[in-house]
Amino acid sequence: MQETSRETMLAALEQQRAAFTAARPEELAVRNDRLERCVAMMKTHGEEFARAMSADFGHRSHEQSMMTDIMPSVGSVRYCQKHMAKWAKAEKRKPNFPLGLLGAKAEVRYEPKGVVGIVSPWNFPVGLTMAPLAQAFAAGNRAMLKPSEFTERTSQLMADVFARYFAADEVTVVTGGPQTGQDFCSLPFDHLLFTGATSIGRHVLHAAADNLVPVTLELGGKSPTIFGRSAEVKRAGERVALGKMLNAGQICLAPDYMLVPEEMQAQAIDSVVQGVSSMYPTLLSNDDYTSVINGRHRERLQGLIDDAKAKGAEAIEVNPAGEDFSTTNGNKMPLTILTGVNDDMKVMQDEIFGPILPVKTYRGIDEAIDYVNAHDRPLGLYYFGEDAGERETVLNRTISGGVTVNDVIFHVSIDDLPFGGVGPSGMGSYHGVEGFRTFSHARSVYRQPKRDIAALAGLRPPYGKATQRTIKSQMK
Repeated sequence: MQETSRETMLAALEQQRAAFTAARPEELAVRNDRLERCVAMMKTHGEEFARAMSADFGHRSHEQSMMTDIMPSVGSVRYCQKHMAKWAKAEKRKPNFPLGLLGAKAEVRYEPKGVVGIVSPWNFPVGLTMAPLAQAFAAGNRAMLKPSEFTERTSQLMADVFARYFAADEVTVVTGGPQTGQDFCSLPFDHLLFTGATSIGRHVLHAAADNLVPVTLELGGKSPTIFGRSAEVKRAGERVALGKMLNAGQICLAPDYMLVPEEMQAQAIDSVVQGVSSMYPTLLSNDDYTSVINGRHRERLQGLIDDAKAKGAEAIEVNPAGEDFSTTNGNKMPLTILTGVNDDMKVMQDEIFGPILPVKTYRGIDEAIDYVNAHDRPLGLYYFGEDAGERETVLNRTISGGVTVNDVIFHVSIDDLPFGGVGPSGMGSYHGVEGFRTFSHARSVYRQPKRDIAALAGLRPPYGKATQRTIKSQMK
């Protein structure tokens, strides 16, 4: 993919910022119009985007793409349209006593920041572009988009289609490879949102720091899935299977590893195997099952399996039809469940991002909690069980970006909940009112009454009795 020069991107940014400044203040109707064009774009070109994503992946389930990228894009836009008038209202705040009694007023106005840069990943290239864009638009901003070079067809289609619906001073799509991405993140945006790997997120933060650009990082990590002894194991296994096999496990929120009681390991594994088998009786020619993105990624995943086996892990390949994956030119992979894993294995050190599921056992719930707490704070945490006390113990004693109880991943689908990580799994959040505020500047406005407050409170030299009264009253 041809690189885009930094000069070209900077010119686009300056064009957007000039248009933003000249248009202020924009009515909410202008924001709504932009959002409505997003919906029209998705409705008209959604199927085309799904085909492009499948071509980029080698194969990606069409229905999955519609459900995970196109449908949620429309949903997030509609959610913003429904709520943005309420979000945009100024909030009254209370002036310090007795200023309010004397006629002072205070409020917070949520105002657009200007131009927002959005770097989206390859795993959900449309959905993870449109969701933050919808909130940036709802907050009144312009946007520059940098989609992934790994989904080249989708990125180029995005550039072509956006240009039909938006002026360049509203939205600009920048295509290019690693150098373009690096230069994009170094631009003096008014806000930058990056979705991707933690290792790249560190470089993004460094690049943005030179211009003091506020950054939201949506990263990933090793999201643990804890089976309590009170879990309905069959149902839990089916739900883990669905979350792990969706997009072939290439999801930042995929259940990364399972923690199960020692005596339940065989039952828990069998429940996952049965869940996979019922959804995907075949894999290689199954249109419902998505491919790993490319050969390099597939080799990395196979390397994790080989490393774990070499260090003592046992591998269970979930291949319901007994298909021979070595004879295909594609990059599909069956699910591999690993037992007997430990932290010396690479599979337990880095986010997997593919169809591999390590299983660790524990004796008491404290042991499981201690293991989670001994590692980086994850983007998601999943607990299966009907014991309310144990559930609250897990929630109260662990820290994660978000939680789904008795399922996996689903918390990200709730429009009204903020989505984001903590520590190595992310910085900041979007979705819900929190997303609107992420892309807004909370501007404090204070209006002083006609009374001479400074003289009344002794705030103006020469200081005297009024000053002493104020100090004494405020030190109580």
